[in-house]
Amino acid sequence: MEHFKAGADYRERLFIAANRVGKTVAGGYETVLHLTGDYPEWWPGRTFNHSISAWAAGDTNETVRDIIQLELFGPITDIGTGLIPAKLIEGYTKRTGVPDAIQTAGVKHVDGTISKIGLKSYDQKRKSFQGTAKEVIWLDEESSMEIYTECLLRTMTTEGLIILTFTPLLGISDVVKAFLPGGKLNG
Repeated sequence: MEHFKAGADYRERLFIAANRVGKTVAGGYETVLHLTGDYPEWWPGRTFNHSISAWAAGDTNETVRDIIQLELFGPITDIGTGLIPAKLIEGYTKRTGVPDAIQTAGVKHVDGTISKIGLKSYDQKRKSFQGTAKEVIWLDEESSMEIYTECLLRTMTTEGLIILTFTPLLGISDVVKAFLPGGKLNG
């Protein structure tokens, strides 16, 4: 709950925890709330009263398909059984070269407009993250500092959010240090 609440005051947040404790579900849940604008009464974090443009990204095209896409949309054979209900999905495009992978999708917002989400992977490199403004970017698994910095730039003009969810398997990396007071562990 504190992670969600912090979104009201902070544009960048990191949910860092052990494996298999629900980080991806939390990141996916918040992303869906922003895409749909359908916030529960108890929601303590940032809200958008209009449709948004978002990205969700992970390590590789295959892990994005097998983890993020599955969480958000459900299996490709049963789209709409993930966190985004079928009745809110306004079509999607498939990624070329990656079987059963979604590249972009439209999601109905409560204001009657359509939010857009793109699924990206870090193996597409920093240049693929250039050029467009985003209100929400969810990075599931740790990215390079280069990609993280590029994502910060995408949210500057929108005052958007960056949500990171990962286990620090790379140790105290530059991305992890960016969230530590003074860039180092206290103690």
